[in-house]
Amino acid sequence: MFNNKNILITGGTGSFGKKFIKTILEKYNPRKVVVFSRDELKQFEMKQVYNASCMRYFIGDVRDSERLKQAMVGIDYVVHAAALKQVPAAEYNPMECIKTNINGAQNVINAAIYCNVKKVIALSTDKAANPINLYGATKLASDKLFIAANNLVGAKDTRFAVVRYGNVVGSRGSVVPFFQKLVKNHAEYLPITDKRMTRFWLRLEDGIEFVLKNFARMQGGEIFVPKIPSMKVVDLAKAIAPNLPIKVIGIRPGEKLHEVMCPSDLYYDTIEFKDHFVIKPSITFYNNIDYTINALGEKGHFVPDGFDYNSGNNPHFLTIDELREMNKL
Repeated sequence: MFNNKNILITGGTGSFGKKFIKTILEKYNPRKVVVFSRDELKQFEMKQVYNASCMRYFIGDVRDSERLKQAMVGIDYVVHAAALKQVPAAEYNPMECIKTNINGAQNVINAAIYCNVKKVIALSTDKAANPINLYGATKLASDKLFIAANNLVGAKDTRFAVVRYGNVVGSRGSVVPFFQKLVKNHAEYLPITDKRMTRFWLRLEDGIEFVLKNFARMQGGEIFVPKIPSMKVVDLAKAIAPNLPIKVIGIRPGEKLHEVMCPSDLYYDTIEFKDHFVIKPSITFYNNIDYTINALGEKGHFVPDGFDYNSGNNPHFLTIDELREMNKL
């Protein structure tokens, strides 16, 4: 579906953006791929690697609605990956996080509708489900904006959906490169916030494939959640440095013991498919979509009362050996 199409990704110089563009260029023949981000150095460095004739690099910030409209002219598909993501930084700089993650989300929506974009997928996070930190709260607000945007389009064909998943192995800001750096610098121990802590865990490649598949699945208004494994942070430390002791340093501001992707409060809106869940919108759309059957014809069913999907009760936990293998990949 991406052959001869125009694609734009906000925050395109990040870990997701680079891998997403690499995948698009390898598997499809797009007419144009636009990287929209605010860091000219990262764009310059990225251009040395991804310099196909279809590539375009736009300096811009999602806080700037007019620049977004300029960038989206003629665009068919948008992936919204731009966000301020560091939990402690968001706690100390809440308005900056709000300006990017909430105001920026609305600017993306307005530009997409104005430019008649066909489909938009916004990347979310497990921290947006039952949020306890500012970052998660802004991403929850962003999710709500993108879902409700399907009621703003009127007679236009633009559709919006959200993809929510957990921690990505080795991404910028991930604990893996942090631990690896400590090991390289001959640290005496690895700091662990809490021995009970768990996280959802997936490879970046799997996240990319999930996003691409959901462009075909989406009807508008869904929050897509993949079925992915969990890991114990203690096991991750053992996988990276089996002979290094750990030291419990306490939970950071805004941090959870276990992350949630499908909260129990929304069990009545949660639909289970073979390899993913869909949280359908709580508001009613004018076209009355049946979300138990997606655009690919895949069929799902509503989950039982009180169901929740969190990294602590996940039936699939990675072993230390599996974590070690994923880190290598």
